[in-house]
Amino acid sequence: MDSPPTPPPVGAPKTAAMLVIGDEILSGKIEEANVAVLARALRGLGVLLRRAVVVMDDIETIAREVRELSRTHDWLFTSGGVGPTHDDVTVEAVARAFEVRVVSSPHMEAMLRAHYKERCTEGHLRMALVPEGAALEVTREITWPTIRLGNTWLLPGIPEVFRMKLPVVTGYLASAAAPAFVSHAVYVKMDEGELKPLLDRVVASFADVAVGSYPKWHEPSYRTKLTFDGRDDGRVLEARNAFVKLLPDGEPQRVE
Repeated sequence: MDSPPTPPPVGAPKTAAMLVIGDEILSGKIEEANVAVLARALRGLGVLLRRAVVVMDDIETIAREVRELSRTHDWLFTSGGVGPTHDDVTVEAVARAFEVRVVSSPHMEAMLRAHYKERCTEGHLRMALVPEGAALEVTREITWPTIRLGNTWLLPGIPEVFRMKLPVVTGYLASAAAPAFVSHAVYVKMDEGELKPLLDRVVASFADVAVGSYPKWHEPSYRTKLTFDGRDDGRVLEARNAFVKLLPDGEPQRVE
């Protein structure tokens, strides 16, 4: 009996980059917490976060990175620099990158005045500044706009607010979502030196599956975690199972 036809390969994923902005990140005063959150959200939509760059609060530097990253990726996400203080320069930098003016959004200004009432200051109203031509993205639940200029999203750096805003992004991208990335794992008590020849065989046979190896030093139940990632669950499982078959007796300790 003929074997069933091999399904066509999944097309190349959309790509994304992230530009993390803030002196506080590079000085170590604040620990970056948004890259992993964005990566996981994008993988669920079949988008590959291919690059993350961290820069200081410098307009020219930010503008240069925005021009390059937005040109070379399907999507760019900035994190940080959208508040009311002197070091919040992301809006101006993005406007400079796309050669547009910075303007005040009447809609956002009205929202700020309604929220702060008599306490509203010029500092508060700085949060209504947007690059000219930007879209103000919202959902039914998240009514404070997220700024998007073309393929570039301006997100806050505060991790709690970043997470609150993320559904706006995922909701927008969901209409064109591709097959999500899937991941399976194998846990073993072998070290990477012992595993290398086995991994090399799997990598050579499954070029469409990303294989990762992650040692753990102080975990009694395993020594190395191996991951198998891709957007075709059948192929990912095939690669994982092929690796498991190469393991010696007593391994693996756990398979996911």
